[in-house]
Amino acid sequence: MTTPAASRPRTPHVGAVYFIGRAILRPVFWVLYRPRIVGRANLPERGAVLLVSNHLSSLDTLIIPTSATRPVQFLIKASYFAGSGMIGRFKRWFFGSIGGVPVHRATGRDARAALDAGSSILRAGSVFAVFPEGTRSRDGKLHDGHGGAAWMARDTGSAVVPVGLIGTGAVKPLSHLLPGRPRVEVHFGEPLDLTDLESVPDGRARREITERMMAAIARLSGQERSGSVNATSRD
Repeated sequence: MTTPAASRPRTPHVGAVYFIGRAILRPVFWVLYRPRIVGRANLPERGAVLLVSNHLSSLDTLIIPTSATRPVQFLIKASYFAGSGMIGRFKRWFFGSIGGVPVHRATGRDARAALDAGSSILRAGSVFAVFPEGTRSRDGKLHDGHGGAAWMARDTGSAVVPVGLIGTGAVKPLSHLLPGRPRVEVHFGEPLDLTDLESVPDGRARREITERMMAAIARLSGQERSGSVNATSRD
């Protein structure tokens, strides 16, 4: 299932702002959160990689790129690209410079456009990260994944690497100043083996890929699975 070349969105690329920001944030995060990074070697050194992660905090979209060995691009709420005047132009420039892909909280054409943009990044041989749950988990449980990540994996043949985040949901403003402050952990799992699904019909294959993604994330994060979709958060 592919989109005709003429209608595919422009592929977002990371710019200098991304690398400058990452260089600044890495030592800052080390001081604030003492991140423990496990399995970083599981991220392939080259080629398309789809990172699939649990989602506990807005910090997640920063801690994953600063922990990875390669540039990582994300879906970013479309409202972050909006606005008029100088502020609006700056926001569009900044989020575009870090390779962000705008996504609307909607289904249909907008959701498909975001998936197509993600697939275009993967076809370019880059690393793209998504949260299959769709939104942050407010109760700390791992909720069921949506099918978009599996669709991109199936559409592009990318390596799929699960990520388990621990402790990001406990980070609060100035919490790094308190005794016993939480330590953030980022666990990169081994790429999922999906070769047995190559001849399986698309619908069934996507459901199985989604289940394998969420099972792997649960093992890495240690979260209890809720058995339902996440309806408790809107961001």
